[in-house]
Amino acid sequence: MPKGLKETSGLIVISASVTESAANTFTDKQIDLQLNALDQEVFVVMGIDLDVDQPNLVAATDTQTAGSLSTTQRTSVGGISATNNLANGRITIQDNGVTAVVTEFSSDSAPSTQLDYLGIIATNDFYLNIQGSNNTGAKTMKARLYGYRARADAAIYAALVQSEVLS
Repeated sequence: MPKGLKETSGLIVISASVTESAANTFTDKQIDLQLNALDQEVFVVMGIDLDVDQPNLVAATDTQTAGSLSTTQRTSVGGISATNNLANGRITIQDNGVTAVVTEFSSDSAPSTQLDYLGIIATNDFYLNIQGSNNTGAKTMKARLYGYRARADAAIYAALVQSEVLS
């Protein structure tokens, strides 16, 4: 349990998905956590699973499907270097016309043994983001978020909200 927070729920599992509005088009979806700002409620993220659709195999063309879960709205999927991204997933197919190579990347879905949690969402929602590249159809990303609700004291709540909004 992070210092300055008091757990107010048991484990909560949230499942959601986002589908591109058209093939190869960045699309995001806002997921409401229904946090109570008056009680300075936050969501402590314990784990995240992302499942991005496999890109299409197109001869002599590199294709990709990339997705992320972020604490604030984005204009691109972004990478793990973005402070507002809690998790990223990506599958790439490189096809030179003769052979195809598939590579897959997924950020850790659970905290390392030294961490108590992956992140804290202080605002009322989070975002699922997806974008394909050179695919023949729209792609989908499914996500599962594990965590619990907690109440922060006033100073910590203010700092968390400001940090999240400015990220």
